[in-house]
Amino acid sequence: MILVEKHPRETLLVALALLAVGCADPLPGKPLRSERAIPLSEQMKFGELYSVNCTGCHGVKGKFGPAPSLNDPLFLSIFSDKQLLDILHNGRPGTLMPAFSHKEGGLLSEAQIKVLATGIRSQWASAEGIPPNPPPYLATSSGDPVAGQKKFATYCADCHGTDGQGGTSGAVNNPAFLELISDQALRRIIITGRTDLGMPNYVGLGEKSSQKQPPSSQDISDIVALMGTWRTAPARALMKQEKQDQPAPKTSSSGVEKPQPTGTTP
Repeated sequence: MILVEKHPRETLLVALALLAVGCADPLPGKPLRSERAIPLSEQMKFGELYSVNCTGCHGVKGKFGPAPSLNDPLFLSIFSDKQLLDILHNGRPGTLMPAFSHKEGGLLSEAQIKVLATGIRSQWASAEGIPPNPPPYLATSSGDPVAGQKKFATYCADCHGTDGQGGTSGAVNNPAFLELISDQALRRIIITGRTDLGMPNYVGLGEKSSQKQPPSSQDISDIVALMGTWRTAPARALMKQEKQDQPAPKTSSSGVEKPQPTGTTP
């Protein structure tokens, strides 16, 4: 107190010196700038961007997720750089694949989207083991669901049952499943399989079939068209059945509907 009153100038100089030392040498426990977490808006490393934005659906290393694998050389061989950038920018409307671009309401910049696209291809694309002339990612003609019945029996029924109701593998004639997947995703999975989950690609389907040859692009379009009919008709039948199964409301002798109990009785 006496120092402040008699030597204010010296006190100020001492305070400034201490402040300067504190700025140059971080206080104990204060993280260095290099140790601080980088905000997502500034992140430019593929591993970090993929972990935050893609892992939940496509798996930690591009496999074993609920969505189709990105760590799939066959898929990346039929999916162009432009298509990869486009789906990262815009998502896939009507499905669970979101848009990542700021322009579409997403969280990533143009530069970050390019880092993701480049990283996916540099990490997981490979020419090794790719079959010659695989079917194109996009269908070149519409499918025929009637023809698709025969093609499904040839290439899919051994695992998924004659009508897709399930066999050694799960049911695909399931309205809930089909509402969550687009025709394009069905086509992609038939071509590339889900090798991480034991489903072979189109070459493996051919080897297991009675035809002993892979399905053609048109065969795949026909199968997808058939599955498209399962997406709607069974759903309507299921809703109708559930409505029929609901108990009719009880009425009193006066014809007034009685309230239904909301809880369990003791």
